[in-house]
Amino acid sequence: MTAVRRAAPVLVAALLLLACAGRAGATGYRYWSFWERTGDHWTYATQGPASVRPEDGAVQGFRFTVGADSADAGRPRGTADFGTICADTPAKSGSKRVALVLDFGTPADAPSGETPPERRTVCARVPSDASTADALAAVAGPLRYDTNALLCAIAGYPHKGCGEQISADRKSTAAPESGSAESGSGPSLGLPIGVGVVALLAGAAIWQSRRRRNASG
Repeated sequence: MTAVRRAAPVLVAALLLLACAGRAGATGYRYWSFWERTGDHWTYATQGPASVRPEDGAVQGFRFTVGADSADAGRPRGTADFGTICADTPAKSGSKRVALVLDFGTPADAPSGETPPERRTVCARVPSDASTADALAAVAGPLRYDTNALLCAIAGYPHKGCGEQISADRKSTAAPESGSAESGSGPSLGLPIGVGVVALLAGAAIWQSRRRRNASG
């Protein structure tokens, strides 16, 4: 028991090192997140905009954000009512209307030297079998994609960069409304390293305490 008590300060120090390692290893990404409106809430889309084929009356959202995963991503801000967004776009046979909310994010999330445009909403009338990506291209060009078909820019924003990795300490300010999201982040590399540090330091402290006790005996 004495050995454990003597090891306690070392364990505390090791745990502090573990916490610091976890923070240092955290990373995030700057990207366009894609959302679907369900009732009064935004839900993080489980498919890309090229795969989703919304029905007439759907509300879809895009938010330029900084986050480590979908649970960390900022939701589109402001109201998102189909009746308001598409009030001047009547229904038409053979086509559908998709209300789009385009939130270009905050200045804190913007790439260096760029200023995010004002948030806007737009109603896209597209063929009945069109995807969300088709609707976006119809009303919010120019779009920019990378070689892996990742959406990099909407309406030309941002001018450069695509899903670049940055410090996760730069959090986006999410909208003050709830919504479900699936987390996709993995553990930080600092975690296994920190656990190893705890084990090594704890073992060393107990060994040293036993050696002193044997010497004094």
